[in-house]
Amino acid sequence: MYAWLWRKLPFGTPGKISGALLISGVLVALLWFVVFPWAEPILPFDDVQVGDDYGTSTQNDPVGGDGTPIPGGDEHAIPYDTETNNPEPTAS
Repeated sequence: MYAWLWRKLPFGTPGKISGALLISGVLVALLWFVVFPWAEPILPFDDVQVGDDYGTSTQNDPVGGDGTPIPGGDEHAIPYDTETNNPEPTAS
């Protein structure tokens, strides 16, 4: 197929190289703007879910997995102190 395409492109070697680059660019643009957007809803790449064994996510819920409220009640609250294991640097 590539040999046939190379024979059919006009204008000698410089024309064949620029024609091949033009055809490659058109194919890349066709894939980028037509085929990939069409196929994106079908592909599972953005369907990332973190959950327990039952498939339910409890990571950002304001209540824990056992139904008790997380201290602070904020759905984005971290239920532990982030400063304890993070001492200030000392000059030595």
